[in-house]
Amino acid sequence: MWPGLGQDGRVHTSDLIARAAALADEDARRILGIAGPPGAGKSTLAALIADALGPERAVVVPMDGFHLAQAELDRLGRAERKGAPDTFDSAGYLCLLRRLRDPGERTVYAPAFDRSLEEPIAGSIPVDPGVPLVITEGSYLLHDAPEWAPVGSLLDQAWYVAPDESLRVRRLVDRHVRHGKDPESARAWVARSDAPNALLVARGRHRADLVVGSG
Repeated sequence: MWPGLGQDGRVHTSDLIARAAALADEDARRILGIAGPPGAGKSTLAALIADALGPERAVVVPMDGFHLAQAELDRLGRAERKGAPDTFDSAGYLCLLRRLRDPGERTVYAPAFDRSLEEPIAGSIPVDPGVPLVITEGSYLLHDAPEWAPVGSLLDQAWYVAPDESLRVRRLVDRHVRHGKDPESARAWVARSDAPNALLVARGRHRADLVVGSG
């Protein structure tokens, strides 16, 4: 259940799907952005909506596909801050969103992020020009830094996922453990890296068209 926390009162899963379907039914390509802190459930919500609408009506393009490669993070000395705004190719993400808004007649290929490898994988997600709705999800869609601020103007709607904080932290620790960290290292990473990023992401909450709570 995804209760809305915005002016519309409580908005549940069926309402969110209906909102997305309305975007998909418009005459031109639309982009729905789903923002929120690490571990909020953004990718889960995006996948739920895309599954409900079907592949001919919606496709998910994650911002995480624009993570810098681990080798580049090491070169820049940013590996210990992976997930911070400057550990992504924000310019590349903006270019992709602009292409997706006006795809012409050709398939646009977007990158994905492989959590088992902790690396972006280019050309992984085909976006057919006939698909009316692109759902993009990521932490910094509503961030106000100069290199990220233009993202908002490319979204037809922006939602912010605001989960229970203790649940969000547990999800993050569990995620890091699943992908190879021991529990102590996972908790340390969440406190050192994910927590500051979450505070930064929360600054953009007021820019969302809808705030959605997850449980």
